[in-house]
Order: sequence, then structure tokens, then C-alpha cells
Amino acid sequence: MNIQTAVPTPDLAAVKAKQQATWASGDYAIIGTTLQIVGETLCEAVDLRSGQRVLDVAAGNGNATLAAARRFADVVSSDYVGTLLQRGRERAEAERLPVEFREADAENLPFPDASFDVVLSTFGVMFTANHPRAASELLRVCRPGGKIGLASWTPEGFIGNLLKIVVKFVPPPPGVKSPVMWGKKDYLEEIFGREVTIAAQSRQYTFRYKSPEHFLDIFRTYYGPTHKAFAAIDAAAQDQLAADLIALMNDFNAAKDGTLVIPSEYLEIVITRRR
Repeated sequence: MNIQTAVPTPDLAAVKAKQQATWASGDYAIIGTTLQIVGETLCEAVDLRSGQRVLDVAAGNGNATLAAARRFADVVSSDYVGTLLQRGRERAEAERLPVEFREADAENLPFPDASFDVVLSTFGVMFTANHPRAASELLRVCRPGGKIGLASWTPEGFIGNLLKIVVKFVPPPPGVKSPVMWGKKDYLEEIFGREVTIAAQSRQYTFRYKSPEHFLDIFRTYYGPTHKAFAAIDAAAQDQLAADLIALMNDFNAAKDGTLVIPSEYLEIVITRRR
């Protein structure tokens, strides 16, 4: 006789609160600024036009925000971590770019229906607790005929594998979907439904650091998921996590001179909301 064990329904509100604390820890902006090229590429992928109304969701320190503002779009930058928005605000002010900053939850966006021509998110909305709810909100605020541009790490890429190692040491609550599911086109088709057309392309972002040890130090200190993971485990487990991450880097590292050069796959997604 087959006995099926029901997967517990996660407390998504509690998961979200924990995630918010995770991204508020460390200093993601230190890493985020190195990913600027992804925001620039995503704006090209959606064929962004000057004067368009743009929303950057889970914007972090504003890579897609700045890329869109540099193209003379009318940009609103949103995130539920106020300290990250402040870093984005400082960057926009330094470049004299007019951007509106709003503290906002990607699963409950405080904007009217169909109020943006383009909605963007680079490695942001993929980390929401409730994936279908977040997808629904992105669709809701995008006008018919508008575009949603996303950059999401894939399960098979370097960051996808890094996150798999982290959850071995600090498992998520049962029933919580992995963020790297957003790096799978078939999953996006499932959560966005039939109102859209989805085009997806595999791309590579290359991490360039002084060495694997340098990368580990930066991510252990500043990247929320790894920063919190190390803080949650004992010294022996910390040593093992560090060793596992170094081994992963060595597997992916294309450099032979002691530095770190790691191509990390992400999925570039352009979703067009049908009229």
C-alpha cells in the first residue's frame, strides 16, 4: 500500500519576514553594483524606450533602475528593504538621474492596475516567498501590451548550485519553492498563466574576484543568504560550508592564474502581456 505524506503548507508570512531580514543583513549593495551590466542588458532585451513608465521590483541597490533612467524612462524603484533603496537613491543622485523610490513589497505592490509600460526585476522578485502572488502582481501593474523583463539565476548555473549548497546547511521550511525555479521557462509559464507570451534566453554573467577565498569572504560578509547561513550554524558546520563553497568555485573557475573568473548562467525573460 502506498502512503503519501502531505507536504506541510508553509507560513508564507513568516517566510517573507525571515527573507526580508536576510536581505537587510550584510550589505548586498557591495555585490549588487558588480551586476550592473545585467540591468543594462535587460533594458535592451525589453527594447526600452524613452518616456516609458518603468517599475523596478525588488530593485535592491538599483541596477535596472539606473539602466532604465539612463535611457530617459520615467522610473519608479521599489524594494521592501529601505537601506537598499537608499543605496540606489545615492547612486541616482550621483548621476543626476530623476528616479522615484518607493518602499514596497513585490507581493503587494502599491500601484494601480496597468500603471506601467515596463516592469523589471534583476535577481530580485525570484526571491519572493509566494511565487504565484508575485507573478500576479507583476502582471497586474503592467499595462496590456506592456513588457515584464526578468533576470533570474538558473538551477544549473553557479549561483543556483551555490544556493543548493547553502540550503543543505540551513534548509528552508517544507513546501517553500526554490528561488531558482524562476530560472526555468516552463515554471514561469505555469505561474504567469495564459495572459502572456514568454521569450527566454540563457545568458552568462561572469563573476570576477581576486581569488576563490576573496569571493567567499565577500559573500560571507555581504550577501544575505550566505551571511545568514554562516551565522546560523556552529563553527564546524561553518568550516564545512566554506570548504564546500570553495570546492564549487574551483569546479566552475575558468581562471588558471589564481584569480576567480566564473561564468554564472541566468535566464533573461521577456514577458509580453497580451492586450
